[in-house]
Amino acid sequence: MVRRPAHYVVPAVALVVLVLVPAVFTQTVRKAIFVSAEQLDTAGILINPPAKSSDETKAELAELHRLQETRSPAQVLRAQNDDSEEDIFVFKNVLGERFNREGLPMTALLSDHVHNDEGIILNPAKAFFQRPRPYHFDETIKPVCKTKEDRTDYAYPSGHGTTGYLEGLVLTLIVPEKRDAILARADDYAHNRLICGVHYPSDMVASKQVAYAAIGIIMNNPQFKKELAAAKAETRTALGLQSSN
Repeated sequence: MVRRPAHYVVPAVALVVLVLVPAVFTQTVRKAIFVSAEQLDTAGILINPPAKSSDETKAELAELHRLQETRSPAQVLRAQNDDSEEDIFVFKNVLGERFNREGLPMTALLSDHVHNDEGIILNPAKAFFQRPRPYHFDETIKPVCKTKEDRTDYAYPSGHGTTGYLEGLVLTLIVPEKRDAILARADDYAHNRLICGVHYPSDMVASKQVAYAAIGIIMNNPQFKKELAAAKAETRTALGLQSSN
């Protein structure tokens, strides 16, 4: 066997290192799919949240205390269930058991893309306004849903609330016959964030405004139109509804 000089080995090792190092340090960057932060300046369209010492904040905290004292075990359970799910299938109680992620993969994909963009357009506003969560501001607020010790996990606007309203608006394009019930469920989903004790009422108002602003941009996105058509056909077939243009 012919022994090759050592200098033949070094380039091979170097090549392996050069190939592996970028793979180790590469991070996945979250990208907008239907609407970007450049298209919708969320902080720019919202008013400032109520000041900490304002009468409005005091009234909002009083409302959270009222809900905290009167919430039933059933209300807590529903709020906790909503806390754990952020997709279009929170509307299953409106459309029935056949409306589920497992049976509707194209609808699930559309929902996941909408939820992806919610975070992209909302997080800059949270960082801009920096409104503390109510349980960080008032230690007598006792949440019953997941919380974070991180005080940079800001409240305004609500991510869950925006997701609920935005997914609801998308769903009204799929099943317009159920529009009123879907939007009522979106309000209920948002209200459950108050039952949880993790948001103020004005966080929900802001979330609704963001969702309605976002849907106007999203509806003009070509990829959204394509995914919506597929999800619409899939969902309406599964629910036994007539095709709708």
